[in-house]
Amino acid sequence: MSRIDYQEVTKVIAALTEGEQDEVALMATVVCELHHADDRFDWTGFYRVVAPEMLKVGPYQGGHGCLSIPFSRGVCGAAARTKTVQLVADVNAYPDHIACSTSTQSEIVLPVFNSLGDVIAVLDIDSNQRDAFDETDVSGLSKILALVFAGALA
Repeated sequence: MSRIDYQEVTKVIAALTEGEQDEVALMATVVCELHHADDRFDWTGFYRVVAPEMLKVGPYQGGHGCLSIPFSRGVCGAAARTKTVQLVADVNAYPDHIACSTSTQSEIVLPVFNSLGDVIAVLDIDSNQRDAFDETDVSGLSKILALVFAGALA
C-alpha cells in the first residue's frame, strides 16, 4: 500500500500551481495529485463556500460527492463553521456524519483559508479504512493548503 510522501507531493504541487490564481484550477490540481498519491484516499475533493453558511462540491476524484452541505451539518460543515481540522476515525460513530458514500469509514476535513483568513473551502478526504488519518496528515495537508491558497483573495 502506498502512503503519501508529503515532502515530495508538496514540491510537485508547488511546481504545478506556481503563478496560477484561479481557485478552481488550483483545487483541481491539488485534488488530482493528492488522490493518486495515497491508497488510503478513497474520495478526495473540495467543497467551496458559495454563499453564507453553504458549501457546494468542487473539484474531486472518486465516486459522487454530496452536492451541497450547509455549515450546520456534517464533518465538512463543522470544519467550515469552526475553522478547525476535523479528524474522524470512525464516521459511523460521528453523530452528524453525512453519508455521501457507504464505503467511507474515516475522514479528514481541513478548512482552506485565503490571504485574509477567510474560509473559502474545505478539503475533504475520505477513506474506506477506519482510523486512516493522523497528525502527520493534518500537518502535511495543512502545509499544502497554506502554500497553494494563502495568497488567494476573496
